[in-house]
Amino acid sequence: MFFTWDLIQNALELGLIYGLVALALFLSYSMLNVCDLSTDGCFTLGCAVGAVVAIGGHPVLAIFAAMGAGILSGFITALLQTKLGVESLLAGIIVNTGLYTINILVMGKSTLSLNDSTTVFTLLQDLLNGTPLYSLRKLIVALAFVAVVVVLLLLFLSTRLGLSIRATGNNPDMVKSSSINPALMITIGLCLSNAITALAGCLIGEYNKSCDINMGTGMVTIALASLIIGETLFGKRSIPLRALGVVIGSCLYRIVVAIALRFDLPASALKLVSAIIVAVAISYPTLMKMVDFQQKKLASRGKDLYRIMLAVFAACCLICVLLTVLLPGSRALFILLAVLLAIGIVWAAVRERKLKKGGAAKC
Repeated sequence: MFFTWDLIQNALELGLIYGLVALALFLSYSMLNVCDLSTDGCFTLGCAVGAVVAIGGHPVLAIFAAMGAGILSGFITALLQTKLGVESLLAGIIVNTGLYTINILVMGKSTLSLNDSTTVFTLLQDLLNGTPLYSLRKLIVALAFVAVVVVLLLLFLSTRLGLSIRATGNNPDMVKSSSINPALMITIGLCLSNAITALAGCLIGEYNKSCDINMGTGMVTIALASLIIGETLFGKRSIPLRALGVVIGSCLYRIVVAIALRFDLPASALKLVSAIIVAVAISYPTLMKMVDFQQKKLASRGKDLYRIMLAVFAACCLICVLLTVLLPGSRALFILLAVLLAIGIVWAAVRERKLKKGGAAKC
């Protein structure tokens, strides 16, 4: 079968864990308005510290140790920004560069294996052994951690300190005039976001039972894509809905990646698939504005852009289906293109239907 429950379950497990990184970016980028580029190194730092402690026989303590390391990373980033006058982008790059050496020193080598070590996932495995929930053990652990982090984050953002952090991101000058120290708010916000990022790194290390020095590469881009996917689906409404949207966006991202790799694409294509998904997710709002503008121009001439797109997508999809038969060596690529074009057909049909409903309502 092409779509299996194991495929979806694995994507949901990874999506929930990586959703923690997206939540960290939600706090630092959306709430605090600080672009923290140390996410990649901090993610690996959490995995490295967690792996070393877990190998020592303390899988639960590894969680707190990783978060503590993340807090230190966030503190250094905030120190560069608030006390030493370094721009946020450059401060993140500096810390991310330095963390590479720190991570090597923590790990002792470029890779670590946890195959013979106890993790939080294997702890639950022993508890659920012989029960119907045994096959869902990893999903339950990931869901539990995400639920706790989301609840605690929402409770924190509703406190006076949390509201001060949100206000700092919106208008730091107003916060300063209200006798609130914006430098302190930035420091607390970055420490919290980096702690969540390090937690995600620790969990992914215990999930995969391995830690690699390059595992955090591109993490900030993936988290940003999840954040934008969530905001595209749920919009910028209440804070709880936005936080939930971030997690759902991360799960959808992992599902799309899993489906793309299902087309017998080589493992080396993962980065390309990820880059395309990120580019589409980030540029989607701008693309929609461009499409709406062109639709208005063609509507003035009595034409329908979405109907034209439907015809083009359908023709291209048919061509791809024919090419899968004529060129069996490239069948996986043409099937993937046909699926993407089919999604485009559904999207264009939905947009055309909404346009007709809007026109009928005006009449």
